[in-house]
Amino acid sequence: MAKYLIKTVETLRVATEDEAKAVIEEAKKDRNFTLSKYSSEYKCSKAKGEVVDEWYRVILTKDFTSEKEPDCTTTISYNVEAGAFPDPVLREDEEDKF
Repeated sequence: MAKYLIKTVETLRVATEDEAKAVIEEAKKDRNFTLSKYSSEYKCSKAKGEVVDEWYRVILTKDFTSEKEPDCTTTISYNVEAGAFPDPVLREDEEDKF
């Protein structure tokens, strides 16, 4: 069975506007996909009316091949650093499933 990756949408968090611009420029230059859409947006969280955290959200839409006439296959690999995600909390009735 052939599976073709058509498109992905990645949402990234970076610390500064300059980093957001750099991520977008790097994606534009990458020849493994076509960057069909991108955006960056300033975000912040507040406590008692004061900004306690700020960052930029970058959204990249990457096109890999045509859905109607796919001409290549793509392998995607995600690497997560140890400790990045907490261990799942299992309910008593789910413990036997794993």
